[in-house]
Amino acid sequence: MYIVVGLGNPGAEYERTRHNMGRISLDWFRKKYGFSEWEFQKKLNAHTAEGKIGKVKALLVIPDTFMNKSGKAIESLVKSKKAAKETLVVYDDLDIPFGSMKFSFGRSSGGHNGVESIIRSLKTKDFPRLRVGVSPSTPSGKLKKPVGEKKVLDYLLGNFSKKDEEDMNKTLKKVGEAIEVSIGEGYQIAMNRCN
Repeated sequence: MYIVVGLGNPGAEYERTRHNMGRISLDWFRKKYGFSEWEFQKKLNAHTAEGKIGKVKALLVIPDTFMNKSGKAIESLVKSKKAAKETLVVYDDLDIPFGSMKFSFGRSSGGHNGVESIIRSLKTKDFPRLRVGVSPSTPSGKLKKPVGEKKVLDYLLGNFSKKDEEDMNKTLKKVGEAIEVSIGEGYQIAMNRCN
């Protein structure tokens, strides 16, 4: 079974923050592609939903841990390096402009605490990731990232701007299509198409 993990923080105060882009993306995907309702799995400390893309069964997972403990929620589901290669992690990325995304595989965490937690828990970097941009940019596409730890944190834990919220559906549609290809045809094909 293909596993897709959406990273974020639990709780209403984080619901529409930029750092929750992984969770937001997965919830949109679940509704759009007719997956089951979210169900809380006490053993995992996560919400899961099941469905199929073509003939491939998939499990969506949203950890109910804080970002830096995300790996704990999936370590009992992903028990081998082979299983890790069929586990797509979707998360926010400050190095990519809002509205864009990028697949990667086998890289470091890039300073993302949720990805770092997953690498530690799975004892491997070899899993596909879908990095969804949340960074502000100029009209020409040049990044305008906040500078300094406090500004970065305030930005990530802040809510999306009104303009970003208006463009959100377009972004989520692209992310949804990328997840669909990854489940149905494999992350390598998704990577070739989306990057």
